[in-house]
Amino acid sequence: MDYVFSVEGDRATATPFAAGPWDPTMQHGGAPSALVARAAERFPAERPMRVARMTVDLLRPAPVGVLDIETEVIREGRKIQLLQVRLLAAGKECVRASVLKLRDEPQALPANEGFRPLTFEPPSEDEPRLPGFGASHGFGSGMSARIARGEWGKPGPAAVWFRADRPMIEGEDTSSLVRAALTADFCNGVSSVLDFQQWTYINADLSVSFARNPVGSWILLDAETWVGDSGGALAFARLADRDGYFGRAVQSVLIEKRG
Repeated sequence: MDYVFSVEGDRATATPFAAGPWDPTMQHGGAPSALVARAAERFPAERPMRVARMTVDLLRPAPVGVLDIETEVIREGRKIQLLQVRLLAAGKECVRASVLKLRDEPQALPANEGFRPLTFEPPSEDEPRLPGFGASHGFGSGMSARIARGEWGKPGPAAVWFRADRPMIEGEDTSSLVRAALTADFCNGVSSVLDFQQWTYINADLSVSFARNPVGSWILLDAETWVGDSGGALAFARLADRDGYFGRAVQSVLIEKRG
């Protein structure tokens, strides 16, 4: 068994490789985010559509177990499709996501107009497996990571290339969109300004916006965290692939002192 989920129809069963660093019985936020992205990407539309924005509300911890996936069309049009994706455990809603898809139609744009060039050199697609971020826990153990800016364990902004080496779904290739969605959930871990041994900083949501479809297996997370004075923080990042920057991610983070 070397995959994060097995999926039959609208039911997903998480393996221990879905677990996060806070509790081995609960999923890392990247795991349900990957399920949401997969469900939205595969959902049919009247015209070719791409995911432009996904907002994932983590209503309660998703257990390492069985999740039912419910996808509903909120608005269907010629230019947009708005979906609601829900993940339920034993009938209780764990995750509720809103996913906006826009018409996917190539445009003849002026050369280099509006495109953000890549700041950091990307790893090669076939680079050997590298130690991942948080490799001691289930989900992190399936990630390769290369630091582009900053240092592991040092507080402050950081930029890290991530590659999901373990398949998200048994028997399926992991799409670049799913890779971007799951990588985005590492914002608060990559750029934390607090000591992991003394503080927890768990995100309650994840919102990712895409200017275009991501490509390739490596996703750059150029992340930063701002901390407030009332137990909250904001973690955010620019997302890039080998072709340049394509998106942004934002998390609302709850901060608590460890007991």
